[in-house]
Amino acid sequence: MLSERREARWRSGGGFWVFCGVDVAKEAHHAVALDREGRRLADRPLPNDEAALRALFADLATHGPVLVVVDQPASIGALAIAVARSMGIEVGYLPGLAMRRIADLYPGEGKTDARDAFVIADAARTLPHALRRVGPDEQAVTALGVLAGYDTDLAEEATRLTNRLHDALLHVHPALERLLGKYLRSRGVLQLLAMAGTPQQLGGLDEKALKRLLTPRSRRLAVTLPAQLLAALAEQTVVIPATAQYGRVISGVAAQLLAVLDERGRGCQGAQRPDRAAPHGRSAHINARRRPKNDSRAAAGVGRRRGVPYGGASCRLRRTGPGDPPIRTHGPR
Repeated sequence: MLSERREARWRSGGGFWVFCGVDVAKEAHHAVALDREGRRLADRPLPNDEAALRALFADLATHGPVLVVVDQPASIGALAIAVARSMGIEVGYLPGLAMRRIADLYPGEGKTDARDAFVIADAARTLPHALRRVGPDEQAVTALGVLAGYDTDLAEEATRLTNRLHDALLHVHPALERLLGKYLRSRGVLQLLAMAGTPQQLGGLDEKALKRLLTPRSRRLAVTLPAQLLAALAEQTVVIPATAQYGRVISGVAAQLLAVLDERGRGCQGAQRPDRAAPHGRSAHINARRRPKNDSRAAAGVGRRRGVPYGGASCRLRRTGPGDPPIRTHGPR
């Protein structure tokens, strides 16, 4: 009940005597502070520095309760938000689309940092319903968005490395590429290629040695793949020029791809750790058969569409490769 009354007061703008709008930038923000009657208490550039931010907020707090509003809650606006919250100051942000529409209502067409900061501050004073509160819920969405962006980068890198590996294997041994091409996301196969990148190196291993190398990370493939691998190697007796050099490429790319896939797996496990308990007692469970990339991005989208920021991804079943058993990571079944 207390939190509901506090939320209602925040939405109505009541209880605040100072409204500080901050147009954030990489090196220097611009801050405009207004009192309840619209009189300017501050209007100046503000370095993106903790000491400067803390000094401004402390000075404004002498006039009464302060509401700090930014136009970007993540990245370049993160320090301003963190400093304000550490001082017990309420923080909100004005979404970009709403800000642009509100700015059209003010005289002048030039876009300057000072004008934008004034628009933010005046909107906080007169249109509190247009703001979004920056609290633990919003921070959970921001944290998940960071992980989702990082996962997207890793997914693109994994695709690039996989295509490079296909090309290198096809050049030195087409039959080998036909066999291993569908297992290039299997950790065991990648570990094997990282250790033995040429057909000659693979052919120097017997079936027991291949099984021993595959078993730690691809148990199911270790049962059937060694015999198939030796049979595929026997289909080609000629050695393609530059095979040794391609072998170095294959080993290096396989090791890089293995590292990228492992990092994606760790990111999926860590997606739920910042806020394991979902806000408002709700949780979102992602389809276990989706890939980690889709899980994190869908999780961020679900929270925003429903108005309830997402509090924890559930990465329940994950396959290390097409021939491997599912591995339980996190989340209830």
